Amino acid sequence: MSQQDNFSSGFILGAIIGGLAGGVLGAVLTQRAVGKDEAETSSNRSKPEDPETKGINRSRKRALRVASDAVSTEQTIELARQSLEEKIAQLNDAIDGVQQQLRHVNGSGQLEELSRLSDRSESTTSEDP
Repeated sequence: MSQQDNFSSGFILGAIIGGLAGGVLGAVLTQRAVGKDEAETSSNRSKPEDPETKGINRSRKRALRVASDAVSTEQTIELARQSLEEKIAQLNDAIDGVQQQLRHVNGSGQLEELSRLSDRSESTTSEDP
């Protein structure tokens, strides 16, 4: 019993120490990351502008950003559409290949007979009022 007690108390103590160490390490790493981000932001700032030109520059930058976003969005949509069309074509080819393999494995007569039966059932249901 004493070994089980030692194991469980050691396990709990290890979990507590590990949790504390992880918390401290996480806090330190987060502070460093925030410090780097703030340093980059402050180094990217330019000298202050006068209020009249500042508003003009902001609106000009905003208009350029919106225009470039619209163009890049259209290009992104077009690329995504082309990619999806290619993937659909690949899937269709794969389906055709599997169908051909099934014809060879099952014997072409069985599969064709099943397809004829399904065609007949569809034609009879379409003829019924």
